[in-house]
Formats: sequence, structure tokens, C-alpha cells
Amino acid sequence: MAATPLLQQILDLPPAQRLQLVEDIWDSLAQSPTSVPVPSWHLEELDRRLADPADEATETWHDVQQRLKPRR
Repeated sequence: MAATPLLQQILDLPPAQRLQLVEDIWDSLAQSPTSVPVPSWHLEELDRRLADPADEATETWHDVQQRLKPRR
């Protein structure tokens, strides 16, 4: 797949500038969330989860952090 001239310009940027560009784009999308399409299966999954929420968290934040730490 050949990169468009704009994409090539973006890919030529240093990583820090590309990351900033991604953040700026994401922030611009967050300004108008209704303009971003949400797949129906996402909405269905949210409805499913909200219909039967757990009374309590099943894991503490500490437990999650410990589980995600790289094993040495």
C-alpha cells in the first residue's frame, strides 16, 4: 500500500511529534462525540453489561496492577 503524500509527511515526523498529532486528533474527535459512529454491537454490549452489573468490583485496582505487572 503506497502512502499518500500527507501520510508520508506524518510518517517522516519524529515519534514525539507523531504522538502529539495523534493526541490532537483524538482531542478533536472528543469535541464532537456524536459525529463518531458507534457500531451497534458496541451499544448492545454496553446495554448487556449495564443490565446486569456486579454489586461490587470483582477486582481491586491493586489486584489489577499486580496481575498486569510483567512476570520476572
